[in-house]
Amino acid sequence: MIVLQAIDLTSDVLRTVARAGGLAIGAGIVAGICAFVYRWYADQRAPLGLVVLVGLSVIAIDLNTRVALGTVIDEQAAVDVGAVLYHIGVIVAGAFASAAGQRVGDRLAADVFATTGVPTISGEVGRVVKAVGRVLTVEMPSEIDDIVGYDPVSEETKTKIAGESFIFPRRLTVAELRERLTARLKADYGVGHVDVELDDEGTVTYLALGRRAAGIGPTLPPESAAMAIRADPAYAAGAGDIVQIWRGDGSERICNAEVRGTAGEIVTVAIDAADTPKLDSSERYRLVTLSVDSRPDREFASLLRAATETLGVVEIDAGSALDGAPVGSLDVTVIAVSSVVADERVETIPDRERVLDAEESIYVLATPEALRKVEAAATTPA
Repeated sequence: MIVLQAIDLTSDVLRTVARAGGLAIGAGIVAGICAFVYRWYADQRAPLGLVVLVGLSVIAIDLNTRVALGTVIDEQAAVDVGAVLYHIGVIVAGAFASAAGQRVGDRLAADVFATTGVPTISGEVGRVVKAVGRVLTVEMPSEIDDIVGYDPVSEETKTKIAGESFIFPRRLTVAELRERLTARLKADYGVGHVDVELDDEGTVTYLALGRRAAGIGPTLPPESAAMAIRADPAYAAGAGDIVQIWRGDGSERICNAEVRGTAGEIVTVAIDAADTPKLDSSERYRLVTLSVDSRPDREFASLLRAATETLGVVEIDAGSALDGAPVGSLDVTVIAVSSVVADERVETIPDRERVLDAEESIYVLATPEALRKVEAAATTPA
């Protein structure tokens, strides 16, 4: 009788050890497969905690199933001392087996891909791999557009940028990636402004470049011109001063002008286009500086040139998304509305509740990216 009991006890112990060992081996195999797939997908070693968690999930499923079935079928206690010790031992063994499986699976994947040359992942999923791998690689599109309102970038610069790849650190959001890409293009290629769209995978879906408008031309009012003359400007006279232009002997006043720049005796002035024939580049003139009030238009032009925003005019089509929309619904600054129906009357600084109608034009102050979206909404059916 004692011998039979000893044999039964030994048999139970062996079955328990075999079951525990089988669960640990299964956890190690699952962990190895997880490490192998992770190396193939992300081209880097899988985190140990993740692999151990996946391996222990096999043990957890088996233990929970046995406890649940034993409670329902045999009406046994769900927890006893022997079961607790058994569970702890199996979990510890499974953790060590999972760690070993992680090393074996990662090493096997690295050797297989190195010897066979099998790529990690390509195609549409490849862009996701670049976002979760060691680095994030962003490739520029082959077609680059120009930004409306800015001087176009030279074709040579576009050719250099097209198809170029930039590497950034991983774990960047789309907004952070857009900022870093914009700064990189400006610093490396001397681009004035960048309008770029990125999807959730970090792929460039739209790219437009532009140089900031430079020179006097963009700041001249309508029906005016800039001209360089020989004159003796007053002491401390500078850009923005309003002056009278007199002949060299002081016998006749020719016109009024605005000083735009000085270089010695050469003065660049902005005058009415009708007054340009009155001035001769070979004659020397005298300038009289006038005291005037502040020039809001001049200050606005200076601030606009220094800002990242630009001014654009958008015409609203009938049935578009902006037809019938209030001004406050636009995520841009609307500084004026021109109505064709009301004899082209211009309404400055419209109220936010003011409803836009078809065939109207809005003057928008916004970044090129936001301006492009407003133009698309003004022509796209609602």
